[in-house]
Amino acid sequence: MPDPVVVTVILFALLCIPVWLAGSSHPRPRRRHGRDYGAMAEIEENDIGQMIEGINERRRRSGRPEIGDELAEELRRRSRTPDR
Repeated sequence: MPDPVVVTVILFALLCIPVWLAGSSHPRPRRRHGRDYGAMAEIEENDIGQMIEGINERRRRSGRPEIGDELAEELRRRSRTPDR
């Protein structure tokens, strides 16, 4: 009668070899490490405009000027007042 440890090792090897062979036949794509600057630029291009539009919508509903209008008015006031 064969030793139970030897039988267990053989069965384990018979189960692991096909899994190992199947995994090695499909190369995995290389993962890029670091930041994806293209995706970040695309997100900024869309999201920042949407955020500003949302803020401006809230300001319009409350009767306040839009962000760009408020900044332009502040710049005009600063340019009119002399420096101290």
